Amino acid sequence: MSAEVATKELNPSREDFAALLAESLAKDDLFEGSVVKGKIVGIEKDMAIIDVGLKMEGRVAMKEFGIGGKPSELKVGDTVEVYLERVENALGEAVLSRDKARREESWTRLERLYEKGEKVTGVIFNKVKGGFTVDLDGAVAFLPGSQVDIRPVRDIGPLMHQQQPFQILKMDRRRGNIVVSRRSVLEESRAEQRTEIVARLAEGQIIDGLVKNITDYGAFIDLGGIDGLLHVTDMAWRRVNHPSEILNVGDTVKVQIIRINPETQRISLGMKQLQSDPWSSIESKYPIGAKVKGTVTNIADYGAFVELEPGVEGLIHVSEMSWTKKNTHPGKIVSTSQQVEVQVLEVDPQKRRISLGLKQTQENPWDSFLTQHPKGSVVEGPIRNITEFGLFIGLDNGIDGMVHLSDLDWQKAGDEVIKDYKKGDNVKAIVLDVDGSKERISLGIKQLAGDPADAMAKYKKGDAVTSTVTSVSEAGIEVRIADSELTSFIKRADLSRDRSEQRPERFNVGDKIDAAVLSVDKAARRIAVSIKALELAEEKQAVAQYGSSDSGASLGDIFKAAIKKREGADDNE
Repeated sequence: MSAEVATKELNPSREDFAALLAESLAKDDLFEGSVVKGKIVGIEKDMAIIDVGLKMEGRVAMKEFGIGGKPSELKVGDTVEVYLERVENALGEAVLSRDKARREESWTRLERLYEKGEKVTGVIFNKVKGGFTVDLDGAVAFLPGSQVDIRPVRDIGPLMHQQQPFQILKMDRRRGNIVVSRRSVLEESRAEQRTEIVARLAEGQIIDGLVKNITDYGAFIDLGGIDGLLHVTDMAWRRVNHPSEILNVGDTVKVQIIRINPETQRISLGMKQLQSDPWSSIESKYPIGAKVKGTVTNIADYGAFVELEPGVEGLIHVSEMSWTKKNTHPGKIVSTSQQVEVQVLEVDPQKRRISLGLKQTQENPWDSFLTQHPKGSVVEGPIRNITEFGLFIGLDNGIDGMVHLSDLDWQKAGDEVIKDYKKGDNVKAIVLDVDGSKERISLGIKQLAGDPADAMAKYKKGDAVTSTVTSVSEAGIEVRIADSELTSFIKRADLSRDRSEQRPERFNVGDKIDAAVLSVDKAARRIAVSIKALELAEEKQAVAQYGSSDSGASLGDIFKAAIKKREGADDNE
């Protein structure tokens, strides 16, 4: 080496010194914001003095080297990793941080585990809004309250400051956010445990369990690490309104496994299956028609349930509760816990249904009515209802009888006659028919007056009858024949053979008139009469007796002779 070169190295020029300084500073800048290794060269007042190869050492609090709240056991000479925030501060010292170093290390490690979907270990150390903070070996994560456990946790105390596994749900390094879940770890562990337990169980197996929880629809039974549902309908053969009637939380019960769903790992349990089925011989125990006693257990809008024995219930439909109270709620006829006598109407072992009747144990009011009021007897009662097809008459024991439109009047249309009646009117009627099975009583009002067909039997076409005018109209007159209830309407054309006399107004109500019978219709209960027909018949008879126009006698002479003969006969009488 030449003297000139040696001299230059020992005494560098101003330019060389500046270059060396710039190179050194550039090298130092490369360390800032990164994790570097350093050696502990001293410990003073809970501060570790660390040499990281810079011009000056840095200081880091010893507590930053503690893990999980435990004090650090570092000593002089140990090598540690720290985060270099600044190469030099105002005091000329390097600014170092063990916490930030640990955080950087943790982020790198956690990102790797997150990508692989692996679990991480951390410590819950603080409660914040909406959840808790977790220390993941330097990186702080957020644990939502809903992700702490499978079920809501009332006391988080036992879980604080304890090393435990978590699953990372989300990571955002730019924002510094990490969200973890303890619940997913428990669910995974529980799923593995459930799979093992389910593999050891079989349908039909009888096992002891602990009542863990009770709901309105059943109870959850702990089978030793896995829960099964004991539905309320499988607790007993009898009706159970609420599981608390049979079970209490903490009870040990013997149950049978009814079903295991391998996909959902849900287990259905039963208690009643361990007892004999009361429906096995139900038809022989409760034959149709038998009258038995039971207790009303439940009342609904459509009927009442009656327990015949534990596990066997039958339904009294609302239509089978009373003979007469058709629109009455079952709760107004029977009450819960009431002892009742019922009749078995139908038994269906497959559907486990028994139809019962309450009214069948009581006297049928229609049958008793027929006994007291046989067909043909006269009854009396108020009109309870008027419908388009007839009248309903109130009778004994709260039952009704119906008068059909066709049984209101023999000759007038029913829809016209019914207008003469109003609700509340007291009427008489004849019992026409009683059908106890259909709960019907047929009544008739027109039958009270007798059948006009009987009165018509004595009349035939051509008979002369004396009638009384009952009404007069432009179309003709209405008359009542003789002293009967038979009526007939004589049209204008039948009022006289003489057209000028075919005037209804020449008649008055109450006038007596003579007419001839034109027709008798017994089926329709109608009789037709005509004054004109009678006059023509009398004329024909007179002509036959006293001559004809060929004999030379005039028609007037013939009538005079006929009239004289009639008057002579009347005088002789």
